[in-house]
Amino acid sequence: MDISLIITTYNWKEALELSLKSVLRQQVLPLEVIIADDGSTADTADAVRTIAADSPIPIVHSRQEDKGFRLARSRNRAIVRARGEYIILIDGDIMVERHFIQDHYKFARPGLFVQGTRVLLTPALSEQVIRTGALSANCCSHGVGNRKNCLRSDILARFFSFQSRRLRGIKTCNFAFWREDAVRVNGFNEEFVGWGREDSEFTVRLMNIGIRRQNVKFNALAYHLYHPISDRRNLIENDNILQQTIKQKLRWCEHGLKQHLCN
Repeated sequence: MDISLIITTYNWKEALELSLKSVLRQQVLPLEVIIADDGSTADTADAVRTIAADSPIPIVHSRQEDKGFRLARSRNRAIVRARGEYIILIDGDIMVERHFIQDHYKFARPGLFVQGTRVLLTPALSEQVIRTGALSANCCSHGVGNRKNCLRSDILARFFSFQSRRLRGIKTCNFAFWREDAVRVNGFNEEFVGWGREDSEFTVRLMNIGIRRQNVKFNALAYHLYHPISDRRNLIENDNILQQTIKQKLRWCEHGLKQHLCN
């Protein structure tokens, strides 16, 4: 099974560099990394180019013009470029533990998408990590939230990971799915502009075609660098799109992946 890792980013090259370096330290590397760039300035491209020059796997920079928060479109454009049959999504402010790809590989099953957890780092610890370029965190570390998510255990993962049809808690900063399933629902809905709910709406359509949710606990560890809360001025409109998908049990969005596949 070939895995493509997609990392979303926008104008925070310092965090993206740390994220990429944590990926390249994996015990099992993905087939490729695709940077889904929502319109960052040239310094992000420079950083990606520098790391890609010494990378043992391809790092592809998929950048679109900066016309506001268009994460759904950015992800669709990256999915189109992905060569792997299985796709893992993380954000550019996520650092991953060295077994991250290996753990996702273990939980990949037909008919499932995977929701992982994250460890929240405080502003002080995040600043230290960015300054030093190193993260050493465990359940007892200062500056760590969601402490239980620091613990990696195959035994605990086997007992506490579970399947569900809940929508609550969907976060595509640590998320995985089969590429063919994304094609079946036409990817992310590009009607979403501004922060919020595009991930939940994508998930609803996956569940409406019979794809089940696999929650992974105590494996696939991800560490989230602190950043200020995003602008949420479009959240009411985005909530309305999500509710429409839920009520009408939609499986397809009109403005999604297909237009990029055709191009």
